[in-house]
Amino acid sequence: MNNADLDKEVKRLVHLNRYEKEYVCPVDILIQLNYLSKNDYENWRFGRIDYLEKVCKINLSKLTLINKLIRKHSTDLGLKESRSAYNKYGKGVKQRLRFSKSGKQAIEEAYSTHYIDKDRISGLKENKASM
Repeated sequence: MNNADLDKEVKRLVHLNRYEKEYVCPVDILIQLNYLSKNDYENWRFGRIDYLEKVCKINLSKLTLINKLIRKHSTDLGLKESRSAYNKYGKGVKQRLRFSKSGKQAIEEAYSTHYIDKDRISGLKENKASM
């Protein structure tokens, strides 16, 4: 997929996730683009894989581009950034999971940032409260 097609598809998925879930998450987008399998994601969450980028079926420059596009389209929609902690599933001491081999903070933050539609969530909470 070339960069222009990737931009269109990421934009479509950002809108879709915002509508269906009220938030946008880079990991969900990677799964929806078929660059990350659900099985590989689960193995990473259970700590069987050292870092998430290792099992993504795309090169690092495209992964960087996807993260930038997610951020661009999410901020264009007025979604708010919210950092999320990804900890290892299972029993025992909770360990923070890594997204990249380097572990650089900027890269880790790009993957762990969710974009939330706070206005829509507030509206849904108000509707629930009035029921």
